[in-house]
Amino acid sequence: MKEPLLSLAPSDLRALSAAIASGRLSPPFSVVGVERYVNAVAAEPVTRSLQELVASGIAPQGLPRMLEMLAEGLAERPPLEELVDLVTTAPDSGTTAMRDTSVVVRDLFHSARESAILIGYAVRQGQQVFQALANRMMELPSLQVRLYLDIQRDAGDTSAPSEVVARFLERFQRTQWPSGKRLPEIFYDPRSLATEPQHRASLHAKCVIIDARRVFVSSANFTEAGQERNIEVGLTLQSPALAERLLRFMDTLVAGAHLRQAL
Repeated sequence: MKEPLLSLAPSDLRALSAAIASGRLSPPFSVVGVERYVNAVAAEPVTRSLQELVASGIAPQGLPRMLEMLAEGLAERPPLEELVDLVTTAPDSGTTAMRDTSVVVRDLFHSARESAILIGYAVRQGQQVFQALANRMMELPSLQVRLYLDIQRDAGDTSAPSEVVARFLERFQRTQWPSGKRLPEIFYDPRSLATEPQHRASLHAKCVIIDARRVFVSSANFTEAGQERNIEVGLTLQSPALAERLLRFMDTLVAGAHLRQAL
């Protein structure tokens, strides 16, 4: 359960701090007293929280400074809308101010300096979609690029998994990756190549992680339709913590052989 004091606005925390510092509010704290400085819904849990702090050994004279520090921290935290952007693919209705999927993806590729991790389901028209990324790889030879892609066997295909992967890689290099450009690392889920349909699985996630700090999660595939024509919705986030969790998740799947390197 979230700490009640963290649910307060900085102005409410500062009001509590001033009241305690001046002696207008003191232990044992009462809901009626606290309600003078915060809204009625928050008064009871906030009162309980203040009482627990005093009971844990925090001196009443130390509470004002603690509340001021909480207020400063909350005030300096960027609002959610500054960290998250809504991204869409849709017909031009003239009524939205969302960022286009294809524009965002190109911007992400252009901005990569250290790493670009792409997790995608379907890839078509890849030479167009990946052009900006391939160019960036040429500009920055040290840029690490890894693609987690879905490799499926065609209906009725009984070839060995290694043959299906080899054919996929040949087609990918010939038709989906910009010609003459440095190739990325490619990983896949071996379960997608099971000969029995009931045992197959898809690598169905769709996201991009840039420099272990920027994350783009979207319904859009790496196709011209997904990037330009369909109705798709996604979010971009500036969050090193979330990016690290996603990277660790994928690395764990690789370490456990749930995902294998094809190229």
